[in-house]
Amino acid sequence: MTHTLLFYSIIAILTVQFIIETILDYLNSKRYNDPIPDELQDVYEIEEYLKSQDYKMTNYKFGLLTSTFSLALTLGFLFFGGFEWLDTIARSVSDNPILVALVFFAIIMIGSDLITTPFGYYKTFVIEEKFGFNKTTKTTFIMDKLKGYLMMALIGGGLTALIIWFFGWAGTYFWVYAWAVVAVFTLFMNLFYSRLIVPLFNKQKPLEQGSLKSKIEAYAHKVGFEIKNIFVIDGSKRSTKANAYFSGFGKEKRVTLYDTLINDLDEDEIVAVLAHEVGHYKRHHIIFNLIISILLTGFTLFLLSLFINNPEISKAIGVSRPSFHAALIGFGILYSPISEITGLIMNYLSRKFEYQADDFAKHTFAAKPLITSLKKLSKNSLSNLTPHPAYVFMHYSHPPLIARVRNLKA
Repeated sequence: MTHTLLFYSIIAILTVQFIIETILDYLNSKRYNDPIPDELQDVYEIEEYLKSQDYKMTNYKFGLLTSTFSLALTLGFLFFGGFEWLDTIARSVSDNPILVALVFFAIIMIGSDLITTPFGYYKTFVIEEKFGFNKTTKTTFIMDKLKGYLMMALIGGGLTALIIWFFGWAGTYFWVYAWAVVAVFTLFMNLFYSRLIVPLFNKQKPLEQGSLKSKIEAYAHKVGFEIKNIFVIDGSKRSTKANAYFSGFGKEKRVTLYDTLINDLDEDEIVAVLAHEVGHYKRHHIIFNLIISILLTGFTLFLLSLFINNPEISKAIGVSRPSFHAALIGFGILYSPISEITGLIMNYLSRKFEYQADDFAKHTFAAKPLITSLKKLSKNSLSNLTPHPAYVFMHYSHPPLIARVRNLKA
């Protein structure tokens, strides 16, 4: 393929993806006013439902604005030589290919983030504030940005430098070594993310002794789930929205409850949510997702190894001097249709796993408190109760609320 053909392939991919996403968002927005299913009539009062519709429509319009801006920015870079300009700047800093790549990517990442920061600010301090969700202070917003840059530099920069070093040392077979490093890193982060990364952004403390902890421990003992680490995270520092998650495995497994979850749900509902998370562990979903993630990474790196030495890939994004970093940008866009397909498969499996975890909670604890907890969480986040099936198919990692309620009642 000549770089001209590759260039127009990249333009076509970006444009088609934008059109598909815009159509899906439009179809989904047309369902906002659909009648609420009978099983969900108790989720919203009339005033709350009108508020949820307003929230969804506001986010839809804002999302259309941001996605259009993002496409225009990317196409502008491609048509007007933006990547060549950045490559020239990076090469003026050093002759070392690793340093050149790090500078190149740093400019792209930080520049892109700074350009889109006004959108993030508006989303947080105008939209989320208007609908009563935002608890983030401007100081926290800025500190999150700075900490994110630091994480990107240390982790992203370190992995990128190592992969490029492997490329210079092992040539075409660099992907094998890169895969091994990324696999080890993925495993390490899965085990220690809550211990090492989360504390940089949030405070965590062990769940205090009391009736809730006693109920959780009694349930865990009943299902043969050894649990020593139950933590409460200060999610209310940023938002009123509630959540809970399970991380790690073996001795490093831990359950983390948002303080907002504890405030919003009663104790049986919290145990039901926990039972759902235990279901993921008992059905080996965490291990399965970890293995699939590592296999997909290997597949992606293998495909990258087939294209990375092709100078036409670099030229396709307008960079005249072929390089690993320029080819990586071009490959990333060309690979995105494959990524969309694997994403669809993973979303399908994820929805299936959610049903299985719900069933586990139903059979080992109770269906009713899980149903009421899901309804409360949907209400408190002004969730869409009537999403379009096509949008669900493409984007939802969890089944819609109505599907989960019907499954739990079955």
